Amino acid sequence: MTPPRATLRLQLHRGFTLDDAAAQVPYAAALGMSHLYLSPILTARTGSQHGYDVVDPTRVNPELGGEQALRRLAHEAQRHGLGIIADIVPNHMAIGPQNPWWMDVLRHGQVSAFAKYFDIDWKPPNRQLHGKIAMPILGRPYGEALAAGEINLHRENSRAYIRYFDHFLPLAESTIDRPQDSNHDFDPASEAGRERLHFLLEQQHYRLMSWRSANDEINWRRFFDINELAALRVEDDEVFEAVHALIFQLYADGVLDGVRIDHVDGLAYPGAYCRKLRQRFRALQPQRPGNKAQAPAYLIVEKILSREETLPAEWETDGTTGYDFMDEISALQHAAPGEQALNALWVRASHRSASFPAEELLARGQILQRSFAAQHEALVQAFDAVARSDLRTRDIASGALCRCLAEILGHFPVYRTYALPGHASAADEAFVAQAIAGAKETCLPSDRWLIDILAEWLSGKPIGAAIEAQTVALTRFAQLSAPLCAKAVEDTAFYRYGRLISRNDVGFDARLFSCSVAEFHRRMQARATHFPRALLATATHDHKRGEDVRARLAVLSELAADWSRAVERWLDLAAPRCAAIKSEQMPYGGDLAILFQMIVGAWPPLLTATNKAGLTAYASRLAAWQIKALREAKLFSDWSAPNAVYENAATDFIKSLFGEPADLLLELAEFARRIAPPGAVNGLAQTLIKLTAPGIPDHYQGTEYWDLSLVDPDNRLPVDFSARQQTLDGSYPVELATTWRDGRIKQSVIAHGLAARRQEPALFSDGDYLALEASGPLAEHVVAFARTFDAKLALALAVRLPARMIGDGDRLGIRGEVWQDTRIHIPTSLRGATCSSVLHRDQRLVLQATLSVADMFDALPIGLFISGG
Repeated sequence: MTPPRATLRLQLHRGFTLDDAAAQVPYAAALGMSHLYLSPILTARTGSQHGYDVVDPTRVNPELGGEQALRRLAHEAQRHGLGIIADIVPNHMAIGPQNPWWMDVLRHGQVSAFAKYFDIDWKPPNRQLHGKIAMPILGRPYGEALAAGEINLHRENSRAYIRYFDHFLPLAESTIDRPQDSNHDFDPASEAGRERLHFLLEQQHYRLMSWRSANDEINWRRFFDINELAALRVEDDEVFEAVHALIFQLYADGVLDGVRIDHVDGLAYPGAYCRKLRQRFRALQPQRPGNKAQAPAYLIVEKILSREETLPAEWETDGTTGYDFMDEISALQHAAPGEQALNALWVRASHRSASFPAEELLARGQILQRSFAAQHEALVQAFDAVARSDLRTRDIASGALCRCLAEILGHFPVYRTYALPGHASAADEAFVAQAIAGAKETCLPSDRWLIDILAEWLSGKPIGAAIEAQTVALTRFAQLSAPLCAKAVEDTAFYRYGRLISRNDVGFDARLFSCSVAEFHRRMQARATHFPRALLATATHDHKRGEDVRARLAVLSELAADWSRAVERWLDLAAPRCAAIKSEQMPYGGDLAILFQMIVGAWPPLLTATNKAGLTAYASRLAAWQIKALREAKLFSDWSAPNAVYENAATDFIKSLFGEPADLLLELAEFARRIAPPGAVNGLAQTLIKLTAPGIPDHYQGTEYWDLSLVDPDNRLPVDFSARQQTLDGSYPVELATTWRDGRIKQSVIAHGLAARRQEPALFSDGDYLALEASGPLAEHVVAFARTFDAKLALALAVRLPARMIGDGDRLGIRGEVWQDTRIHIPTSLRGATCSSVLHRDQRLVLQATLSVADMFDALPIGLFISGG
């Protein structure tokens, strides 16, 4: 099995099992995929829709069909020449009765064989939790829950448990000594029963508490701030082997060909983990059957990279899952001149800052206090241990450490660093220095001296005899900075900041509005040099807007003045509807401005403003998105304290808007119609570049047609594979240009592009990336590059910023006269080559010194040509 050529991401759950996936193998092969890329396959909580809440990593999820179904899928995939990559979750597990490891820890405490599997602090600052596990599962304070009879002793199969609604917690072996004790003796309905039950609970290895206490008191590391997900310590060899044993066996057997590592930055030592994983796969490789023994395992990491950050080569991975490419292609399709007007519009509509860094800094401070207070306190204690190890720093107060660490975390420019005492990269030092500089601007002037001391410790400068304490402190800092960044940026600030929401998505740098063609080329050349086999993603199970929603909304950057005038008018038109809701809390201008973007960005291509059933269905999707967006933003509502009044007002506004085709809805529909063709041009350009840029093109399920999905769960809806199978008929994209709205043209581009990759695999996997310069009045409106390998050549061409050029019609091609004398310059080494079009039938091109753009895009806004050679 060769390295991946293209992947198809499939979301597995009990409604779409491994056998259902096997049924789609012929389609995936016909489309041109080389590998299926599966969501987590190990046993998750019953009914899980995503698989990231694993409860047993030693078994393939029985709800998906179990191991036999996985092996059937592998057999069917191999029969069609496909391999399988699986998502693994080494950072955390779901807790509860279905997790035998966790239940054993609850029963036996620190002496459990699995106690070291989880990242538990058995001696937290709260002495009442020493030797115990905080269990924040109660819906009200402990005393109230006990008095209300919500906590009970429960017996099942001769075992006694503590029951709290759907929660079952085991009892320590020694805490019920008398078999004659009955449930009645612990009945909370009586005062005596409550006292005995309370005494029994106090003897356990866990302490029940209100869920509201979790962020302040929890003494085990969670996945982000989710109380149901406990972090694992895979840095321990025993834990590593236990978590990965089945994955290793499936790899050795040839069932799996590689893995995607979820949330690698949550691990204590990501680099060491990846290298260990690579070593284990390398050792197993000779055992693999047939030609599978010839290719190394494919190993990619889910890693959010800032624009100044690169994935460390010493990790020995094939690259990231492609969020960085999503950001790069998105930025390329935004027009820089529109930024100022959209900034001004956002300030007028929302009365919030036009600066994303300002919004991020505010969110970081709020999220640190509300979601990670306990982890912050543990971090302070870790650095306090470092301070007390040296006479020169022993007087540093924990309160000062608390303040200063919060300031540094607030300004940290990346998810985390990987510095350890005596081991810090230049990048680690640079990112720490950037955070320190920001912290010194916003901290108390009297704290700057301590910020300087923390700068030395965080940058990995060894602290004498305190190496062990410093290692713990640096690890805890990294394991807090990563989830803090994720929650503050992606799950908070991205929902508050509405300048142009196509620039707010997983892994995106919202500070950057656009990217020049030259900068994009530079980044692609770096990809070809450093990570030519990283994934190229444009849609994922985590995206906040479908790939073609983002492509369409990018058009607004070209029409910033028109959009600004429209939004201001719509805010005026919305006022009477808001008043009619008769709510004390009206949808505020910022939420409406974001909603208007979502409406025009995701408007279904074939929906008209007179289709009542279609409008109702669309309004329902938008309302579900709106509730999630409001709670994530945490301004007027919240997951922990939903504001029903405001949420109802927002939902009522959407219902009112779509209930009748009045002026506001009609104008929104018209704007959606206007930006749909240039949005489709962007969508096709995005698709073509993904198929031809250095890396492995990844396709999220269903996105072969236009992807106008919203945030999950909308982006995880069932896919009509049968319809896609029927339209995969060999038609060329140019033949589908006049019916582009049904999405078949995009599927055709993918199929023909992947056929070219299958025909010339080395050209795209190992070929050089050569940027082609354009000149003329519209040079910035074309992206052109070549891939070269030996005597082979691929030429990729795409239109950029098409709104003004495409006009007001419904066609995607751009007439020749629009381009004037814009030309693409061909290097001497490529001249004279004869190339055949991949997207047209029987079209050939001889490369001259220059190519006239006027001759290239009349029928299609993209082009792909392959040389004979």
